[in-house]
Amino acid sequence: MPIGTPFHERTFALCQSLSYRDWSGYYTVSSYETHHEHEYNAIRNAAALIDISPLYKYLVTGPDATRLVDRVVTRNMDKIAVGQVIYTPWCDSRGKVVDDGTVSRLEEQRYRWTAAEPNLRWLHRNAVGLNVHIEDISEQLAALALQGPLSARVLRAVGCNVSSLRYFRVTSSTIAGVPVDISRTGYTGDLGYELWIPAAEAVRVWDALMEAGRAFDLKPAGMLALDIARIEAGLLLIDVDFTGSRKALIDAQRYSPFELGLGRLVDLDKRRFVGQQALLEEKKRGWARQIVGLEVDWPSVEALYQRAGLPPQPSPTASRVAVPVYRDGIQVGKATSTTWSPTLKRLLALATVRADLAEVGTVVEVEITVEAVRHRAPATVTRTPFFHPARKTATPPP
Repeated sequence: MPIGTPFHERTFALCQSLSYRDWSGYYTVSSYETHHEHEYNAIRNAAALIDISPLYKYLVTGPDATRLVDRVVTRNMDKIAVGQVIYTPWCDSRGKVVDDGTVSRLEEQRYRWTAAEPNLRWLHRNAVGLNVHIEDISEQLAALALQGPLSARVLRAVGCNVSSLRYFRVTSSTIAGVPVDISRTGYTGDLGYELWIPAAEAVRVWDALMEAGRAFDLKPAGMLALDIARIEAGLLLIDVDFTGSRKALIDAQRYSPFELGLGRLVDLDKRRFVGQQALLEEKKRGWARQIVGLEVDWPSVEALYQRAGLPPQPSPTASRVAVPVYRDGIQVGKATSTTWSPTLKRLLALATVRADLAEVGTVVEVEITVEAVRHRAPATVTRTPFFHPARKTATPPP
C-alpha cells in the first residue's frame, strides 16, 4: 500500500479531485483539480510546484566516488565541475540502458544521484574494489520541482538569489530557515528548478513557497500536467518509451543510448565504463531503430472524425499506450507517448522507428482510432524538443 510523501499533509488537503497514482510506493497526485488544465497552464505561463519526492536518491562519497560514477555512467566525469549537474543514462555490459537520471557533483568526491528506479544494488556491484560509500537517502530527502517562467521570481521572493545560477548547475541556500540545495533542472522543458530538502522540514519549505507564490499565481501541479509538458520537451519516460534492461523480458524491450537518441551523452573515448565495448561495436555497425519525435498531421485527423460524423476530439491527457507506426503499409515502429500540445496546438508523439526513417522530415503514418475503427494519419519526423523556449537556459529576468 502506498504511503504519503513528506509533503502529503499539504498535497492531500489541496487535492480536490482525490485522483492519485502509485509512484515508487508513494501516493502521487495525478491532478489537484478535476481537470489538469490550470496546472499545465501554470507550468507554461506562471509557476507550478510538483512533488517529486518519490525519485530514488543516492549519496556517493569517498576517495573513489568519482571513479565509481565514471565507471557506471556514459558521460565523462573528468569534464564535470563541482556545482554541475548532468543528465545521463547508464548501461549494462551489453550496452543496454539500465536507467537514466541526474548526477550532481556537490564536492570533488561527493555526488547526489537520482534515478527513476532502485539502483542501490547496481551501484554496490560496480563499486567492488573501490573506496567509496553509497547511501540511499531516498527517505531522508524530499524534493520539489518549481517550474515555469515565473519560478525564479518565486525563489527570489523567499530569499533565494538564483540570478547567476546557470542551466544544469546546483547551489545551496535556505528557505524559511531550512537548508536546501537548488538545481536549475526539471522535467518540463521550461525555466525551472528542483529543490532538495531535508524530509523532516519539507512542509516548512512548501508553506513558504506557496505563500510567496501567491503573487505569481503559483499552483501545485500533478502528473497529468507534467506528462504533457515532458512530451513537449521531448523527454523520455522509463517503462513507457523504453524499458530498463533489468526489467526487460525480451531483447526488443532493451534499448541502447544510441537507440534512445542519446548518443550525444556517450563518451566512448573516456576510461573504461560498463557497456563501453558493446557501445563501441554498436557505433561501428550502426543501430536498427531510434526514438524520434513525430508531429501528426492534424487536418488528416480532423478528416477522420468528420467522416465519422464527429467533431475532432483530441484527448486532454497524454497517452502512454503504444500504437503502430507504418511506412508504405508496413509497420516500422511504434508511438509510445502521444499528446495534444495546448501550447503548440499540435498532436505530438515520441516514437521508435527504423533507423533509416529517423531523419527529420521523413513522413510515416501513425495509427489513430476513431469510434473503435483503426485508421492511419500522416506524421513527420521532427526535431525534439518540440517546445524549446529561450527562457529555459537564459538568465531569468528580474
